[in-house]
Amino acid sequence: MLLSRYGEGWFARGTSEQDLLQRPDRPDGPLIWIHAESVSGADAILTLVRTLLNQNPNLSCLITSTTEAVARALNGQMPARTINQTIPADAEKQISAFLDHWQPDLSVWTETSFQPAFVVETSRRKILIVYIEAIMSTKSFGRYRLFNGMTTSLLHRFDHILTQDDASKKHLQNLGARPSQIEVSGRLNDSVPPLSHDETHRKALARAIAGRALWLAAMTCDGEEQTIIAAHKSARRSYPELLLIIAPRDPSRGDEIAAMLCDQGCAIARRSKNQQIDMRTEVYLADVPEELGLWYRLAPVSFLGGSLVACGGCNPLNAAALGSAILHGPEVFDFADTYDTLSAAAACVSVTDGPDLAKKLEATLSPERAAHLATAAWGAFNQNSRGYDRAVDLLQTYLRNEAT
Repeated sequence: MLLSRYGEGWFARGTSEQDLLQRPDRPDGPLIWIHAESVSGADAILTLVRTLLNQNPNLSCLITSTTEAVARALNGQMPARTINQTIPADAEKQISAFLDHWQPDLSVWTETSFQPAFVVETSRRKILIVYIEAIMSTKSFGRYRLFNGMTTSLLHRFDHILTQDDASKKHLQNLGARPSQIEVSGRLNDSVPPLSHDETHRKALARAIAGRALWLAAMTCDGEEQTIIAAHKSARRSYPELLLIIAPRDPSRGDEIAAMLCDQGCAIARRSKNQQIDMRTEVYLADVPEELGLWYRLAPVSFLGGSLVACGGCNPLNAAALGSAILHGPEVFDFADTYDTLSAAAACVSVTDGPDLAKKLEATLSPERAAHLATAAWGAFNQNSRGYDRAVDLLQTYLRNEAT
């Protein structure tokens, strides 16, 4: 098992009996447990968790997942008072040990699946259970109908269900969900609010940047930074004062990235070292977590990382909501639907490799081109926050009820 700390969040990996004894201690106070099924779902859940933690100073959150891909997506992104752990097998002994240890006040399942034995035991212990972002395809519906009685019994154990669409609501009702316990709220990822930022820091950084041409490489993964630096050096031939901000997906890689930049002969400043931007700075390494909202607000052009290597990309709506023109590589499978929507609206620029990034970056740095892309992305961005707001309101209601 791996037990380590990233920023203020904890990761506990592994599910053997020995590993169960090595979990981090349960935090004092109320605890909400949310299960994340996919990388895109985990991204939306993180935004939801930040809001809940801000609104509930004594609350802690446990996020469980089943895949290493979700764990990697959470790596370095979790706020304080958050823990991530692999969910144990859907078997009585492991479930009892898990629930005995964490004793959650509220259990939240998401997306397409839940573990039946977990739902039964959680309900037996009179722990509230909510199902959000629920989606039920026609194929899944046909499979669940084979066990209709059992499925109905499981659905009745949920205190409330929020579905992504009308079809899912209809399928779940046909499987036995009560009309009073289910409603359509939409997808969290289509309606998350803009990332927060510190306005004092934004103004200070804007003064230091002093009107220079600027672009951001956000959520970069290992294997991408050298390609990004090559594109940056190429673009500096046309924009000699061009400044690059690199915000890596895992800020703990800061020393590694800084060493590579120095080997490349770049004049750098580091956020984690409180080093200031001046006119000599070519690259600003933003190796501090939880500040993407700041960088998207400053940069008129953003390359979204995890997309030149097989990491699945990152959520483009965070950049779109804050008016930054979007470039991305081909490996965006974790957010494919969202990128398809932006692409159909001519609201992003896809690049195939390093030389293509260098070529298209230079074109996108034109203020007119960047503004056109940002406007198109804003138009494609779903400003209807109903799904996110409804999930927050629902969970807050249950958290308040548990506190009284």
